[in-house]
Amino acid sequence: MSQRATVNITIDGRRIGRDCPPYVIAELSANHNGSLDRALQTIDRAKQCGADAIKLQTYTADTLTIDSDLPDFIVKGGLWDGSKLYDLYQSAHTPYDWHEAMFVHARKIGLTVFSTPFDESAVDLLERLDTPAYKIASFEIVDLPLIRYVARNAKPMIMSTGMASEQEIEEAVVTAREAGCKQLVLLHCISSYPTPIDQANLQKIGRLAERFDVAVGLSDHTLGTTAAAAAVALGACVIEKHFTMSRSDPGPDSKFSIEPDELSALCREAKDTWLALGESSFSRPAAEEGSLVFRRSVYFVRDLPAGAVVGPNDIRRIRPGMGLAPKHFDSLIGRTLKVAVKRGTATRWNQFA
Repeated sequence: MSQRATVNITIDGRRIGRDCPPYVIAELSANHNGSLDRALQTIDRAKQCGADAIKLQTYTADTLTIDSDLPDFIVKGGLWDGSKLYDLYQSAHTPYDWHEAMFVHARKIGLTVFSTPFDESAVDLLERLDTPAYKIASFEIVDLPLIRYVARNAKPMIMSTGMASEQEIEEAVVTAREAGCKQLVLLHCISSYPTPIDQANLQKIGRLAERFDVAVGLSDHTLGTTAAAAAVALGACVIEKHFTMSRSDPGPDSKFSIEPDELSALCREAKDTWLALGESSFSRPAAEEGSLVFRRSVYFVRDLPAGAVVGPNDIRRIRPGMGLAPKHFDSLIGRTLKVAVKRGTATRWNQFA
C-alpha cells in the first residue's frame, strides 16, 4: 500500500491529496500591474507552464484599510518599507469589474480559477462568478467572521497559516468546519517576502497534517523552486507560488514571484518529486527486474565429472545471477555431483546428489 493517504478534496473536478500529483497554483496577485490585458496574458502563460489553477486576490483599498497617514498605517521595514497601506493596496488590487473577464478567460482555456476574498463583498462577487473554491490568506486567518462567511458556501477552502499560532490555526479550522466547510486544505506559509530559505521550516508540513487531519501544502515565498519540490517530498499536495511574466516589472509582488520558465520547472519538479515517492513496501519495482541477472550467484569454475565431490576451488560467487544464491555457497561444498559440468555452468539443485 502507498504511503500517500487519500484525502477527499476536489476542486473543479480535480482531486487533491497525497495519492494524486501535486496541485500547483499560480498566484497572480498584483502581477497584472494595473493592466487587464497583462492579467489575461499571465493566465495564458500559467496554463502553458502546466499550472493547475490561477488564483486572484479580491479586494479594494477601502475593503482592506482606511486612507490614513497616521503611523499605524505606514509600512515599516521589508519590501514595502515606507508605503502607506491604502496606497499600496490601491496600486495592487485587481478591480472587481475585471473579475468576470478573468474567470471567463481562464475557463475558456481550461484553467481553474478562484480567488482570495478579503471581505464579505468579495465573497459575494466570487459567488456570483461561481468560484469553485476559496483561499484564505495568512493575514486573514484570524478573521473568523470572514472564514465563517466563506465556509457557509460549502466550497473547498485553502487556508494559509503564516504567522498563526497553533491555537489560531485550530480556531480557524474549527470555525470553518462548524460553518459548513467539508473540504479543507492548510498551507504552511512563512509570511516574509521573500522568505529566507533557512527559515522555510518545511518540517511543519507533516505536523499540520497530523495535528488537524487535513490535506496540506505550501504557500511558498522563497526564491526559486527548491522549497516547493522539498515540500512535496514532505507531504505537500498543494503548492502555491506567486507568478509574474517578468521580475523586472515594477509591481509590488514582482521581486519574489517566479517567471514562466521557473513555473514550468516547478510544475515538472513537483510532479517528478511526487512520482519519486512511490511505494513504501519491500516489493520489487518492475524497473529492477532486468537488473537481477547482474547480481552474484554460484558458478562452477572448473570442469567436473559426474560423481566428483565439490571442493571450495570448484565453485565461486560471481556475476551473473543465473545460479544459486551466494548464501548457499558453503552448503554446496562437499556435495557429490550427479552430472558432469563444464566451467561457467550455473549451479542448480538438481545437479547434486
